[in-house]
Amino acid sequence: MKTDWIEHRRGVDGELLGWMQPIDDGFVAIDLLGWPRTEVVDWLVGEETLDALGIGYLADAYELRLENGDWLRVRVAEVTPERIRVKKDDWGAIDAPQIYYTVPFPVPADALRPLPQ
Repeated sequence: MKTDWIEHRRGVDGELLGWMQPIDDGFVAIDLLGWPRTEVVDWLVGEETLDALGIGYLADAYELRLENGDWLRVRVAEVTPERIRVKKDDWGAIDAPQIYYTVPFPVPADALRPLPQ
């Protein structure tokens, strides 16, 4: 997280939804993975974007690029402004090994991508 980013929290429960990054006379809405969700917009549009986005996207399946270049299906396990932890998707199998990977924050676009729906 950059020091000039301004937290945006959900009004109902105070849940962190992302940040507003000041740029010139506007803001870019940044999600919890550190990805921009708008171009430069006014404050209200940025807030509305993050409010509409919520946190549900964190439950989606993603693909993680491994060191050998292969892609692995993963789920987001932990999100902090310092790091993101993802877990190899085991489709809920209770006897599957729990394999976690840590990616930096913000997540590089070439390291993690949403799995096509």
